[in-house]
Amino acid sequence: MAEIPIEDGFSATRLFNQGFSYTYDDVIFLPHYIDFATEAVDLTTKLSRNIDLSIPCVASPMDTVSESSMAVAMAALGGISILHYNNLPSEQAALLRSAKSRRIPFVSDPIVKSPSDFISSSSAFDASPCVFVTASGTAKSKLLGVVSRSDWESLSDRHDSPLSDYMTKVPVTASSRYSFEQAAGIIAAEKIDYLPLVSELDGELVDLVTASDVERIRGFPKLGLPSLGRDGEFLVGAAVGTREQDKERLELLVKAGADVVVLDSSQGNSIYQIDMIKYVKRTYPELDVIGGNVVTAYQAENLIKAGVDGLRVGMGSGSICTTQEVCAVGRGQATAVYKVASIAERSGVPVIADGGIANSGHIVKALVLGASTVMMGSFLAGSNEAPGAYTFEGGRRVKKYRGMGSLEAMTKGSDARYLGDKSKLKIAQGVVGAVADKGSVLKFIPYTMQAVKQGFQDLGASSLQSAHDLLRSNVLRLEVRTGAAQTEGGVHDLVYYEKKSF
Repeated sequence: MAEIPIEDGFSATRLFNQGFSYTYDDVIFLPHYIDFATEAVDLTTKLSRNIDLSIPCVASPMDTVSESSMAVAMAALGGISILHYNNLPSEQAALLRSAKSRRIPFVSDPIVKSPSDFISSSSAFDASPCVFVTASGTAKSKLLGVVSRSDWESLSDRHDSPLSDYMTKVPVTASSRYSFEQAAGIIAAEKIDYLPLVSELDGELVDLVTASDVERIRGFPKLGLPSLGRDGEFLVGAAVGTREQDKERLELLVKAGADVVVLDSSQGNSIYQIDMIKYVKRTYPELDVIGGNVVTAYQAENLIKAGVDGLRVGMGSGSICTTQEVCAVGRGQATAVYKVASIAERSGVPVIADGGIANSGHIVKALVLGASTVMMGSFLAGSNEAPGAYTFEGGRRVKKYRGMGSLEAMTKGSDARYLGDKSKLKIAQGVVGAVADKGSVLKFIPYTMQAVKQGFQDLGASSLQSAHDLLRSNVLRLEVRTGAAQTEGGVHDLVYYEKKSF
């Protein structure tokens, strides 16, 4: 009697065509064959048709996630940030210019005053070793001099004299285009405590790097290849809406140096977005445009036909999103990513898996199911680089995190994302919450990427392309997890435990 072959798991084609809507926790990959080391895994990928990234990480265009600090840090790591547009067009363009003007992995906030200003107390220095003096008293002005805290404290008439009377020449400056290592090298060679970085064009003060900054950054994992554009500046993206007035915003962003634009709609398969895609490609043919959000092949096909260079996938899967609950529309994120990626791959259009990322395993699943990058909101919120101030709630240090569909965010203009800007009655599709302090993305993203590499190694995939090929050829197998299997796959049956990812 012939032996019946044992079949392990299901192919993705079979699993995702049974009429069920699966999210990341519902499915599990079966391990494959390992013939390479973890460090051999290559996570380089494409954000869009013409933009390459060293790591598959994208910061979401949310006003509690992506502004200049996040944009600089993500680009330094090899990813990219999409600046939110819940602000005035001029404000968004200013955030973009601020990020593009830098080459170090953080945004400092140097204290700046004018020559006619007075310093009445040491509190003016805050935690900074010095106060800079510029022509207008703002950072967007020529650097004239500096007042160090130690010099100020040694003056007898310090309260009665304007800064112009006792400021000194800045001993050493460097170009704002210098990399972190170049700036750190100057600080070490000159044996100085701080180094102002100024614009090569007009001498404007851009950043401040201190010796303590150097020590702090060098305590993080080593940075990989940064995301740089053809101009040698950090890659930075920006979100725009699909209304007529957004064309003016788009023009300002292009002039400010945007490398890619994301058309930000909760449901992207609309005449408004299709018309905007065509307008962008016609008016700015060199600018990549990413469309979405979509969760079905039909939606994706319409935007691909319109000319998108990338697709954003996800509807109602974010931790602060209530679209599926309120509107009864959406799709489980694992199914959505697989279905859209299967269509987009035929046209060479990269897919961004947007939402539902809570751990490194979710990133592995999104990428293997066909995504080229993952877009993260709550995963990055609460970090040092996210906008907002830390507060304490229940003894924990937290930062506010809100959905762009929350009523609070809608009052700032995000209701256009939900096609509700013309409505008299505003219906929330998101909530306002808080997330715990995560520290710096410069630390936890490298550790997360190492975990992703280990996941790829277990699957026998040495790159994103090889993972996609293994999935489409039915070599990689999947199964659906029961509730008990999901419980068993996490920490369980312990009286006490402390969970640390690194």
